[in-house]
Amino acid sequence: MCAEGSTAGNGTADYWDAAADGFDDEPDHGLRDPAVREAWAGRLRDWLPARPCDVLDLGCGTGSLARLAAEQGHRVTGIDRSPRMAERARAKLAGTDATVLVGDAAAPPVGEGGFDVVLVRHLLWLLPGREAVLRRWARLLRPGGTLVLIEGRWGESDPAGLAAGDLLRMVEPLASRTHVEQLAADAALWGRPVRDERYVLRADLAPPRRHAEIVDVHLLLRRGGEILLARRAGTGYADGLLHAPSGHVEDGEDVRTAVLREAAEEIGIRLTPDEVRVALVMQHKSPTGTARTGWFFEAELTEGAPEPVNREPDKCSEIGWFALDALPEDMVAYCRAGVEAYRAGERFALHWHEPGDTIAFAPGGPDRLVTLAASGPAR
Repeated sequence: MCAEGSTAGNGTADYWDAAADGFDDEPDHGLRDPAVREAWAGRLRDWLPARPCDVLDLGCGTGSLARLAAEQGHRVTGIDRSPRMAERARAKLAGTDATVLVGDAAAPPVGEGGFDVVLVRHLLWLLPGREAVLRRWARLLRPGGTLVLIEGRWGESDPAGLAAGDLLRMVEPLASRTHVEQLAADAALWGRPVRDERYVLRADLAPPRRHAEIVDVHLLLRRGGEILLARRAGTGYADGLLHAPSGHVEDGEDVRTAVLREAAEEIGIRLTPDEVRVALVMQHKSPTGTARTGWFFEAELTEGAPEPVNREPDKCSEIGWFALDALPEDMVAYCRAGVEAYRAGERFALHWHEPGDTIAFAPGGPDRLVTLAASGPAR
């Protein structure tokens, strides 16, 4: 749908219903002039894949571009919020296998991942929340799909629309490749010379990334009613706060092997696999970081065993025993949450910091711990 000029009323179906009768009078809307029609057909051949594909034309208006795409062998679905526009589009697309639906182009009534191309002409500039709309449109595409966004800034003295640079900044986070092509100089597209900004932005979507997380291991070393904690120092993260002995799982290493290694490296305690038990699994995220998964293991310091020692003084200023039922306040928040969940007998939990939260435990602050129910024995 093309919507040059004033935005007054342009967001309503009633506005477009009223405009439907005269909509095709504009040369680039109705494509009645053979030269204008061929100009747009040539551009679509460049913008759409050569092979037949599934094209979603959002804000399709009276279906002029949808008709060209269908004639080029593509399977087309058009969507417009105006019933009268959709009625005219169906008439224009008669004899093709194209489908026209009435619906909101900003939230199309179609499933995700079903299209190779999302084609939109002169619509995005009218919509609020454009970044969210673009993300929604991107989810409609199959992996490797393409957004074809035809936009502009119409008028020279008081232009309305969306500048190419602004749209590019919105699209780039979604795309593996973008290309902007200026269209104003091609008078055949518009049926007359124009001097304002008109362009198409093609964006090939970035392939979906498989989610990956760092895996942490934490040792809850017990001595009766006490737990061993270490004070971080010189690491650049949470320095000065108490935390259980911990570290990252290394490539090729399982979580149990990792916690045994960390115990030996950090506090000089050599545990056997039989001496550690899984206490808690918690997915957590720092206030500005990414998600990671922590495995908390418990072990008991047996009578007569060597006392733990600080083996990494460059990363830890001190170690000490603290009452499990009266944990200190100067702890890393997610570690303290994990210990509290362990004390409560929970086995699975989330601790999801929000922006603005402190890394340190904050007495009276928001409680980000969410425990997850575990299933019982299979019946």
